[in-house]
Formats: sequence, structure tokens, C-alpha cells
Amino acid sequence: MRVGVLFSGGKDSSYAALLASQKDTLTCLVTLKPRRDDSYMFHFPNLRWTFLQAESMGLPQVTLETEGEKEVELDDLRTALEAAKEEYFIEGVYTGALASIYQKSRVERICGELDLKSISPLWGVDSEVHLRNLIRDGFSVMVTSVAAMGLDESWLGRKLDEQMVRELVELQRKYGLHAGLEGGEGETFVLDCPLFEKKVEVLSSERHWNGMNGYLEFLDVRLVDKPL
Repeated sequence: MRVGVLFSGGKDSSYAALLASQKDTLTCLVTLKPRRDDSYMFHFPNLRWTFLQAESMGLPQVTLETEGEKEVELDDLRTALEAAKEEYFIEGVYTGALASIYQKSRVERICGELDLKSISPLWGVDSEVHLRNLIRDGFSVMVTSVAAMGLDESWLGRKLDEQMVRELVELQRKYGLHAGLEGGEGETFVLDCPLFEKKVEVLSSERHWNGMNGYLEFLDVRLVDKPL
């Protein structure tokens, strides 16, 4: 089946892309860029750099800006998926949804209306298992935003490793946040994974912190060769 991936540049959609490439014919990425940081559906920080990830994967990218207003942004998602279907003849859409019924149900509804199959291969996967799978499969993941109790400014720019997994699992136990950062607790950006021909290098960045939450803005980014 020819498929696209609803792609934010983060760990979950990137892993969904890997799984899509293993099972189906991955033909494009679909990225929505909200103009506000409180979108219910889409990531906000550093989406403008996802074109480098697409380039590294050798995939075309359908991009569309959206105001990011609740429910209204779904019309923009429909427009983007219609464009992907028309231009790249996709038959299905992969998403990186782990536990968000809000997001999954709305993507499924729109896909149904467009006669596309909605596929969420990570749905219901235990968050700790998912995080360890990312490490096992060679994903380099950077935290780019945090907005939950227990996640302070020091988390911005951290890379996923075993220590981070242990801390997230403990924060889930202590505060009830989703260890996979599914409920808006945090966002990530993938610097390298098995699909990338080159890895992403962040040359400069700026932290935006309001005392309770914030995000890391990439200012200068490039693709570099992987070590032989």
C-alpha cells in the first residue's frame, strides 16, 4: 500500500515512518505548521526544520500552515491529506499516536471521509517500551519543549538515553504525566534514525522559558555525513 506519514519531526512520527517503510511503500511526509504554540493536534517548535529530515530520508513533504485553532485546524489537515492523495496517490496515513484519543479519532474520521486507511502502529504501546525501542533502534532524540510538573528548563536540549527513560517513568509514577510525553507534556526532534542518510546537527539554538514551561528554538541547523 502507498502511504504517507503525518510527520512532526518528533520521535513518535519518525518511528511511525520507520514502521511504515518496513510494511508499506512510504511515499511522502505530511506536515502541518501551526502559527500558535497551543495547537491541540500539531507540534509547534522547529517544524520549519523538518524539511532537512525529509531531505535526509529522500522523501517529498507536503506542508501546510494552519492557525492551530481547535477543531478548525482539522480542515487544514483534510486539505493537506487531500493534496498528498492527489499528488502521491497514497492509500493510507500512518500516525505516531500513542494514547491521545482526541488526535487519533480525528485523524481516523478525516481519513475515512477521504477513503484513506488510518494506521497507528504505536497505539497502546507501553511508553517505557516505546522509549527503549527508540534507543535500541538507533534514534537520536532531543527534547525541544516541556510543559508538565517535574520537567524544568534543564530538560530542553537533553537527548534520550536510559537515564532519561528512568526519570520519565518515575515522573509518571509520581505526577501522572505520560512518560512518552503524549499529552502535551513535551515535544522532541529526531536528529538521526535508520531512515536518515545524513544526521541533523543543531549549530545554535535559543531557550524560551516562562518559569513553568518553554521550548528550545533551533536557529541554525544543517545535515552532516554520518560516521563510517
